[in-house]
Amino acid sequence: MQLANILKPSAVKVVGNLTSKKRLFQDLSDIAASAYGLSASEVANALQERETLGPTGVGHGVALPHARISGIDEVVGAFLRVEKPLEFDAVDRQPVDLVFALFAPVDSGVDHLKALALVSRTMRDGSICAKLRANDDAATLFAVLTEIQSSQAA
Repeated sequence: MQLANILKPSAVKVVGNLTSKKRLFQDLSDIAASAYGLSASEVANALQERETLGPTGVGHGVALPHARISGIDEVVGAFLRVEKPLEFDAVDRQPVDLVFALFAPVDSGVDHLKALALVSRTMRDGSICAKLRANDDAATLFAVLTEIQSSQAA
């Protein structure tokens, strides 16, 4: 499994100032609807519901919100770089500026966990995060996320 199989270029965005986690989830939902044809309201509700189980802010300015969504048959993702870091209740209490969301089929089982592990490993890499923070262009962000992962697989 590679990030290029999970993430479409149209699902990568840079956003300016978000006022809340709820607004972030709405933006992610809009991206999921546009890029993958998912129901924006279902995605937003699923992300919010998952977040009530515990915050998905993993530290160092990174959040990995994820949810199971009915009506899809493979794990897909969306990436947002937030220009003004957002309070997210992360484990280290630091605001979040890099958000990689995953949406998995309701019965995805191990595929969901494999995708989450792949994204987590990628987003723990300080050099990748530095490159993501240094770029404002969505196409460049997509390339950073997918090229680095592809070169590690080779």
